[in-house]
Amino acid sequence: MCINFLVCASLSMFRTSVSGARVPIGAWPDRGGEVRDAVLSVFRRNEYMREIDTGARVASPGTGCDGLVGTCPVDKPVDSVAVGVLARFLAQLTLVRKEALPALPAEWSRNERDSRAYLDTLVRHAKRRMLDPNWTAIGGLFAVLGVPGDRLVRFAEQVPAMSRRPYGLLLTNLARDNVTILEGPKLAEAGLDWTSASYGDPLHGLAGHVVRMRYPQDQVNEVVQAWACEMRRIRPPAVSGLDRDLPYYLDFERIHAAYDDVIRAARSLGDSIENLALLAAASDIGTALKRAAGLLGMSEVPPEKEIADALFRWQAARLVRAAERVPDSLFRWRCDDRVPERDDFPSDLVRRALAVEGVAPADRVFRGTAHLNTVVQLENYPDPVVVRRETAAAPRREQGLLPEHAVLQVIERSGVQVRAPRILALGYDDRRRHVAIHTYEGPGGRSPQHPVDGLLPAEADELVDELAALAEVDHSSLPSNEPEGGFYRWLAERLADFVAALPDATLRAADQRGLPDGDLLRQILGRYKVSDRAPVLLHGDLNPWNLVRAGRQGGLTIIDWEMGMIGDPLYDLVRHLHLTPTRTEMRVRMFDRWSKKLPAECVVGWEEDWRVYRYIEQIRSAYVDLDRMTTGAALSTPNVRRAVDAYEMTLSAATGSLGLRRRVVPKVPASLKVS
Repeated sequence: MCINFLVCASLSMFRTSVSGARVPIGAWPDRGGEVRDAVLSVFRRNEYMREIDTGARVASPGTGCDGLVGTCPVDKPVDSVAVGVLARFLAQLTLVRKEALPALPAEWSRNERDSRAYLDTLVRHAKRRMLDPNWTAIGGLFAVLGVPGDRLVRFAEQVPAMSRRPYGLLLTNLARDNVTILEGPKLAEAGLDWTSASYGDPLHGLAGHVVRMRYPQDQVNEVVQAWACEMRRIRPPAVSGLDRDLPYYLDFERIHAAYDDVIRAARSLGDSIENLALLAAASDIGTALKRAAGLLGMSEVPPEKEIADALFRWQAARLVRAAERVPDSLFRWRCDDRVPERDDFPSDLVRRALAVEGVAPADRVFRGTAHLNTVVQLENYPDPVVVRRETAAAPRREQGLLPEHAVLQVIERSGVQVRAPRILALGYDDRRRHVAIHTYEGPGGRSPQHPVDGLLPAEADELVDELAALAEVDHSSLPSNEPEGGFYRWLAERLADFVAALPDATLRAADQRGLPDGDLLRQILGRYKVSDRAPVLLHGDLNPWNLVRAGRQGGLTIIDWEMGMIGDPLYDLVRHLHLTPTRTEMRVRMFDRWSKKLPAECVVGWEEDWRVYRYIEQIRSAYVDLDRMTTGAALSTPNVRRAVDAYEMTLSAATGSLGLRRRVVPKVPASLKVS
């Protein structure tokens, strides 16, 4: 335990306003000196707290007078005597009457016992002072990292009515870097962050102190009880509803602190793109996001290298924008020979696309289960393009058989009527990360729209027509061998191998739910047989989020071809019907059109076989979704979230397809059901 009584002659600590300073969201962020003077005047006049030292302090090297953080690092327990001094200080602050303080802002809650209204005020204040002024500059970086910018507002919407407590003066940033406990013990006043002063629910002051002080979890109860003991002596109504309402303020402070820490870490780079600075900032951001990942709705946090790469792109793009040119030393490009440089998109355009990627606004950044897609508009180039990168956070267990760029090249060369992106460039950026650039197929000026609730009749017809056109593509140049035993046998073997390779935790969860292991699954799937149909080029994953409505080319566009393969044309249609909400009459319509549009050798025996592919897809979903629930992989993405929410139905369908009895298991944890 840290004991922090510092004996310092003529001690002083000064605060400077720098780009990395915390963004205060108190009631008087620009009048901290007035608040300090008012508090000290009241304290001296009424002798409220004699354990506070108001002497000037002068910071000198080697004195160690840099706050508790110098002698008691974060996440280490603080001495109980120091905890008592801080609890007493927080409690006695509430005795300072509002009349002694500067006037409150006009938007402050006028009902001085309405705790819920005060929390709403905090959220609005944090958004206006911290997020809104920085959003243009940093919103895109948030999106790249998978950090939702609306989490504070959504959090506040979910908080129920709270107990009524009388408002009082608070300090919301009583932290180790500005708190010093002197011999006596006494609290040194000079280093305190008076810009964080607020006037409202006393529980907020306690929550801000607990979060900013970074107490270890096993000391939090001691701090809360010390505060409650002091507050019961001074202002008993302030403790009303403590156990029920404190968690809401703690959650608010943790979300606020995470946003604050990400912004400060990014801003701390200044104009530097030096690797050590990037890695240090990435470490700070990673730590902040891991502490608050659950509250932010992040199923996973990018690894530090991916964060550092994102910071480099953001920082370098800002430097380029300020210089109004792309210097030779930045955004160098090494072309991948598999996609030669195109005449209509030369390397100069590639570098310009990379140079604006880092400053793309948040609504132009789309983070999926396996890829990060950033839409950029280039000067003197007619259409937007997409900079496409693989994400390292959630590697996909099911991998495609064909390289995406090769599939897109074959479709473009074929000239068939398939609406799909064109591959414009493939290569490596400054940090040796593999990058692809595609044409953007979404509607101009707004985010792409996906048929998440099912296709309209005209769209269903368009999709079937595109599947028929795919059957005409000459795929002989693609690296693919006809599987021994046929496509279905290969698909069943692949699924059994996938199940056998799942993590132990997922396999245990599967066994609890009555799902078989890989060997038994192989035997069960081996009972089925399907007719041989002529192999064609398949998309492999026609879920609604891979279809774009009213795109650049008009009609329905198919994107994300990384799961492409050669196989049975029936499979693409059945997988789409499994993954997309589809009424019976729509399914009949699509099968009827499909069977007439494709060549006879592609549709033979489909009436008997489509259910076999539906069975295998129901079974696959039961394992894939359970693995995501167990490991937390990609839970933030919309398609995965919807699949997890519907898992009970998925499991029932899968066990029915397997002919097995479903076992009763615990419900999905609430942590997986947050919006």
